[in-house]
Amino acid sequence: MQVIMPKPQIFVERTLALIKPDVVDKEEEIEDLILRSGFLIVQKRKLQLSPEQCSNFYADQYGKLFFPNLTAYMSSGPLVAMVLARHCAVSYWKELLGPANSVRARRTHPHSLRAIYGTDDLRNALHGSLSISSAEREIRFMFPEVILEPVPAGQRARDYLNLYVKPTLLAGLTALCKEKPADPMTWLADWLIEHNPNKPRLQHQTTEEEHQ
Repeated sequence: MQVIMPKPQIFVERTLALIKPDVVDKEEEIEDLILRSGFLIVQKRKLQLSPEQCSNFYADQYGKLFFPNLTAYMSSGPLVAMVLARHCAVSYWKELLGPANSVRARRTHPHSLRAIYGTDDLRNALHGSLSISSAEREIRFMFPEVILEPVPAGQRARDYLNLYVKPTLLAGLTALCKEKPADPMTWLADWLIEHNPNKPRLQHQTTEEEHQ
């Protein structure tokens, strides 16, 4: 009887989540809901933004009538910024948030986070990135020390494999065919560890005392 093993989960997508100033006191409760919804909280910090920083963060909303009220609201107190990770993190987080207008959310998505914790269109409790590209920008804004490495795809992925993986793997498979070990997978794994071209090289310096 064939046993079907579940595919391993790899958290390749990240999004930014903000717990806004008026619901910071619900931080633990909201985090629990996030974790139970299948997200991993990769990073978290509590901070308070100045009106100027809020203007920079919401630069794409500049010029709209609600913009001054938005920056005043977001700078009115501390907020919690989180980097969330899971498969399709951006779309799943937007779905969990519900509509931006909390009044509408209570009518159409009563179990969404904005329906539960939000007040109105402006004070809607939580923020989520709209796309993968905006998530990258917003994560860099809130966590400037974070290094985001995009997952290569298409020709970039092929170029990466051809340059960094295939030469060493081909050499290992050639050596494997010559050796023909009883446990080929373990042998190949050991060979790759031993012949990893990026393995740190230790330089042993001989002092005068060692010669004496």
